[in-house]
Amino acid sequence: MKKLFFALWPDDETRQKLVQLQQAVDAKGVRWVPGQNLHATLVFLGNVDETTQTAIQQRVAGISIDPFTLTFDQLSYWRRPRILCLTCRQFGPEVVALAEALDKAAADGGVQTDTRPYTPHITLARQARAIEQDFSPIIWRAESFCLMESCSESGGVYYKVLQQWPLSERNLKQ
Repeated sequence: MKKLFFALWPDDETRQKLVQLQQAVDAKGVRWVPGQNLHATLVFLGNVDETTQTAIQQRVAGISIDPFTLTFDQLSYWRRPRILCLTCRQFGPEVVALAEALDKAAADGGVQTDTRPYTPHITLARQARAIEQDFSPIIWRAESFCLMESCSESGGVYYKVLQQWPLSERNLKQ
């Protein structure tokens, strides 16, 4: 069994901006998410066996959504999991359509997922508290999505890209 999730995985420039924001936030006693783990979860699958993983990977291969841009312009505190995250005040329908398509592929593969409406977010810190801070919005151009594995080792958790699918520019076809 592997602990899996679908995510938007940032390019190096976006990841660097996220890490710079973490370094600029004035917060004591929080547990920062390591820079190499920063991402935007689309659908959390949980513990999945190899047969189910393969079935879901086959189902998502046909997803066709145009690339899109997300503007992460708000620091949000979610009290229940005690996380500090970046969120978008506004976002287009493409990211929701992608999350819903991935959710359907998971459900068709027999995996029960979260039923709450999708909200794009990037977890910056755990064991956090509410923080007010000005910052420059981070603009993320999403051109692909990934199937990720959460791997635990003695030094903590790290995320591994298992497969990446490009978002397609359907409108550019001749």
